Amino acid sequence: MNLAQRIIKHFCLITKHKWVVFRLCLKVGEPWRGLVHDLSKYSPTEFGESIKYFNGDHSPISDCKRKKGYSEAWLHHKGRNKHHHEYWVDLTAPEQTPIMPYPYLAEMLCDKLAAGIVYQGKKWTKEYELSYWEKEKKKIMANEKIKLLITDFMTQVSQKGIDPVLTKKNVKQLYQKYCGTKNIVGN
Repeated sequence: MNLAQRIIKHFCLITKHKWVVFRLCLKVGEPWRGLVHDLSKYSPTEFGESIKYFNGDHSPISDCKRKKGYSEAWLHHKGRNKHHHEYWVDLTAPEQTPIMPYPYLAEMLCDKLAAGIVYQGKKWTKEYELSYWEKEKKKIMANEKIKLLITDFMTQVSQKGIDPVLTKKNVKQLYQKYCGTKNIVGN
């Protein structure tokens, strides 16, 4: 794949992902989070590195990390996007992994679903998300309450599908169950 093809294909992929996240964020009552989702992916730091490692079937960040040992795009991205649990890790703070505020948690759930839907394409199933999450959660540093919430959410998706589970009411109920009401705006 030449450079022009990688630029066009990567642009289309991240734009499609943003569109799916936006549509899903509408379902949970977070249109603004969906609208501003992942805007940093269009920045020179993230876009440039991503087209260099783009292959079309998985995140270019993974290939960059394998080759260089780190990814400038990922460091840039996670430091600017509060919907990533990594944004909320501070190893020098008394609470190293605080609970994410509700709007970012809702956006994160939409992001996780959209990533699976876009990257898996026709191979995506409602069971895929739970299977992927079960492997991912063992490797990440995040608040345990957030991990439990995601597990519950993905289990529901695997059993019922996205539409009955990804609702403002259900996501807020899950947030209240695992995290309390302190960080929910506009109960």
